[in-house]
Amino acid sequence: MTSQEELEKMMTSRLVETVSINYDDFSESFLTCGTCMCTYDSQEHIPKLLPCSHTVCRLCLERIVEAQTRDTASIRCPICRDVIQIPRGGVATFPPSFLVNQLMDLMARQRRDIIPKCSIHSSQELLFCETCDIVFCTVCTGGTHCGGNHEHTVIPFSIAIKRMSEILLHKANRCLVNLTRAQDNVTEEMRKLDANVDRTFELVNRSFQDLIGLLERRRHEVLQHLQSVRDEKRKVLREQLDIIQGEKDQVERDCGGLHYQVEVRNITKKISDLNEKLDATTTLIEPRENAFVRYEHKHNAAIANVEHALRDFGRVRVSKTFPALCTARYDALAVTHLEWLVRVGAVDYHGDVQTEGGDPLFVDMRNETGDRVEARVRDSNDGSYTVRYTPHLEGTYKLFISIFDRPIRGSPFKIDVTETNNPVLQCGDRGSGEHSFIQPVGIAVHQTGNIYVTDTGNSRIKVLTDELHFLKHIASEGLRSQSATGIAITPSQNLVVVNWRTKQVTEITPDGKQRLQFTCADFIEPVCVAVNSRGEVVVGDSGAHKVFIFDATGKLLRRIGSTKGEDPGQFSLIAALAIGANDDVVVADSRLQIFGRSGKFNREIYPEGKGKGQYGGIVVDRDQRVLVTRSERGRNFVQLFTYSGKPLFQIDSLDAKLKRPAGLAVTHDHHVVIVDLGNDCVKKYRYK
Repeated sequence: MTSQEELEKMMTSRLVETVSINYDDFSESFLTCGTCMCTYDSQEHIPKLLPCSHTVCRLCLERIVEAQTRDTASIRCPICRDVIQIPRGGVATFPPSFLVNQLMDLMARQRRDIIPKCSIHSSQELLFCETCDIVFCTVCTGGTHCGGNHEHTVIPFSIAIKRMSEILLHKANRCLVNLTRAQDNVTEEMRKLDANVDRTFELVNRSFQDLIGLLERRRHEVLQHLQSVRDEKRKVLREQLDIIQGEKDQVERDCGGLHYQVEVRNITKKISDLNEKLDATTTLIEPRENAFVRYEHKHNAAIANVEHALRDFGRVRVSKTFPALCTARYDALAVTHLEWLVRVGAVDYHGDVQTEGGDPLFVDMRNETGDRVEARVRDSNDGSYTVRYTPHLEGTYKLFISIFDRPIRGSPFKIDVTETNNPVLQCGDRGSGEHSFIQPVGIAVHQTGNIYVTDTGNSRIKVLTDELHFLKHIASEGLRSQSATGIAITPSQNLVVVNWRTKQVTEITPDGKQRLQFTCADFIEPVCVAVNSRGEVVVGDSGAHKVFIFDATGKLLRRIGSTKGEDPGQFSLIAALAIGANDDVVVADSRLQIFGRSGKFNREIYPEGKGKGQYGGIVVDRDQRVLVTRSERGRNFVQLFTYSGKPLFQIDSLDAKLKRPAGLAVTHDHHVVIVDLGNDCVKKYRYK
C-alpha cells in the first residue's frame, strides 16, 4: 500500500467519524475559506495553496490583487501576512490545495451515502411535497405529482429533513427560552410570596400586639380601680379605728384616778358619763365599711362580644386571580372631554369568574406624548373592576392594566381618541311615515325609558324606545295646527305639551288620552314647558318675555320677568327652560339664568361669546349638571356646566351633519338624545 493510499485511508476513517458527528461543523472548520467564510467549490471559490501553506479561495486572491493601489508582483497572505510572490500567470496559476480537494471529494461521497433513497426503487432519491406533506419518489408516482400540479412545492427529502430539523431546533430553542422565562417568573413569584408572607407575619404580630396592648391596658385599669377601691375602704376603716382609739384613750384617762376619788358626787358623774360613752361605743362596734371585693367578668355580654370580635379580628386575604386570563371590555374609539369606562373581569387559572374583589389592580394610561392621563379604579367587590378616565386631547392612548404586577390579557390596550362625537344611533328623515318627522322640536324621556318627541309639522308625538325604534304615534287636540313645540313629563308620568299657536297647555296620558287643558290670558307665544317635582307647570313665553308658573290644575301662581331686556331677571328671546336643583327654574335666552322656585333671581351663566348664537335645548342631569345645545355661525355644539356655572367642557362638533339642534334629554343609559331640526331626525350621543 502506497503512502498516498495510507493517508487516504487514515483520512477516510477520521472523516467518517467526524461526519457522523456534525457535517456543518466539519465544513466550517476545514472546507471554508478563512477570508470570505464561503465554502470551497469548483467554480469561484476554488481552494489555492499559497507558499506559506495557507489555503485561500481564488476569488479572495483576485480581490486582494485588485485592491492594491500600486502595481506590484506580490501580495500578503490574508492569514499570516507573509509576502507572497504572484506567478506570471496570475493568481489562477497558484497550485490547487490537494488536501482540501481530497476532503471535498470525501465529503461529497459521504453526503451521497446519506441521501435518503426509496425503499422500493433504491436508485431513486426521495422527494417531499410541502403542499401535500407526503414523501415519494418519481417512479412511485409515475412522475405525475410534481408535473401534474405546478402549484405544489416539491423539494428533495434530504433538504426537507434539514429544514424540518432547523425548524425543530428553532421551536425547541423558543420552548427552552419560554420555559426558562417561566421558571424565572415562577421563582420570582415564589420570592414575592415569601416576602409578602414575611411582611404579613409582621403585620399579624403587630396587630395582635396592639390587641394585647389593649387587653393589658384594660387589665391595668381594672387593677388600678381595685387598688383605688381598697384605698377608699381602708381610709374609711382607718378613720373609724382612729375614732375608736381616741375613745379608748378618753375612757382610760377618765378612769385612771377613779380609786382616789372619795367624793360620791364625782363618782356618780363619772358613772353617768361612762353610761353615755357606753351607748356611743355600740355605734362603733360595726365597721363603717365592709371587706367585700369580688372580680366579675361574666356579668354582661362583654366576654361574648370579645370572643365574637376576636373571631372576626384579622384575616389573611388571598386571591386565585390569574392575570393572563383576566379580560377588559372597553370602547376602542373614545371622544374627548367625555368620561369613559373600562370594565375588568377577574378569573382564576381555570377560567372561573372570581366573586370577590380586593386584587391590587394597577392602571397606567398615557397619551401620544407619553404624558400620564388620570384613570380611577373602583372595586365592585364582586370580582369586577371599573376604570374611569376622561381624555382631553385627540390621539392614540395606551392603557396598561396589571394585577400582581402582571399584565392582564391584551394589555396594553390601544384607544383612539377623537374630538368628533358621532351619533351612536339615529332615527328619522323628512316625511310623515312611522320613521319620519317634519320639524321636530321638543323631546322628553319617560320613566319607562321611552322617548317622546313633538313631531310639530305632523301635529303628533312620536314615541320611540331608548334604541330609537318606533313604537307609536300620539294624536291629540293639543297638538293641532302644527305648532306644539315644548314637551315635559309630570311626576305622575303624564305628558305636558305647549302649543304656541293655540296658546294651550295640554296634559296627556302616555296612551294618548287628554287629561287636562288650560291657557292664560297673558300668553303671546308660549314655546317651551317644564314640570317640577310638585307637579307645577312652568311655561316659557318668548313673545311675552316671561315665564309663567301654574299649579297642577292650571291655576296661575306667579310670573318671572317683567319687560324685555338683557338685565338679570329679564328675558329677550326665550329658547328653552328646565327644572334644576330644589325646583329651580333654568331659562335659556342669550345666556342661562337660574331662578328659585319662588321666582327670585339667583345667578346667570354666560357661555363663551356672550350674547352670540342661539340655544336649542337645555336639560339638568341627575348629577345636577347643566347640558345645553347651541348654534353659532354655522357651528353646532354642546356645552356642559356645573350647577354653579363653571364650564366643564364643550364639544365643538357633534357630527358634521348636525343642523339646528333643538330639544335634548338625558336617557337612562347616560346618553343624550338631541332633536336635529335641520335634518328632521333624532340622534343619540354619548356624553359621559
